[in-house]
Amino acid sequence: MKMRTRFVVSLILPAALSSAVLANEPYKFDQSHSTIGFKVHQFLGTTNGRFTKFSGEIDVDREHPEKSSVSAKIEIRSIDTRIQKRDDHLRSAEFFDVAKFPEITFKSRSVTRTGPQSGDIAGNLTMHGVTKLITLHVKLLSPLPNDTKQTRWAVTTEPLKRREFNLMFSQGAEAVSGISQTVAIDIEVEATRAQ
Repeated sequence: MKMRTRFVVSLILPAALSSAVLANEPYKFDQSHSTIGFKVHQFLGTTNGRFTKFSGEIDVDREHPEKSSVSAKIEIRSIDTRIQKRDDHLRSAEFFDVAKFPEITFKSRSVTRTGPQSGDIAGNLTMHGVTKLITLHVKLLSPLPNDTKQTRWAVTTEPLKRREFNLMFSQGAEAVSGISQTVAIDIEVEATRAQ
């Protein structure tokens, strides 16, 4: 299963995509025009959900894209799977434990150009108290002229495994529920140039 993500991360690439010399271009996620969702298979069906509250900051260096940076935060309490009882259970101490681990964060460590409109962003993803290095494959979806105020990106990465972040229900619940270990992220982010 592939993960699609338009994370905060996405905007680092303008640096790699433009020949213009323009350093330190700050962008912020536009939450009203972005979505951060996920999919998990369960028996013959699929559970779709999203997080409704998140933020992100991108600092773009067009001349030296490797010097660009990205950071993002997702408020886990904002999880929405369209079933209140399930959402409350996911927020509880048995799973996300939002009282103890209220956020999912991403912080970039490196940026590498892979094509005229694409690149890889490696960084630390922290969730449920566990930090893992992941690589986001980013593709520019909208033009990025020098005077742009908004931009949109698509991101893919390898699937996340719940067990690696200690996101497991009780052994009995896991066996009965048939919930997959693999979680696909489906995220679309639009970012706006900060003033």
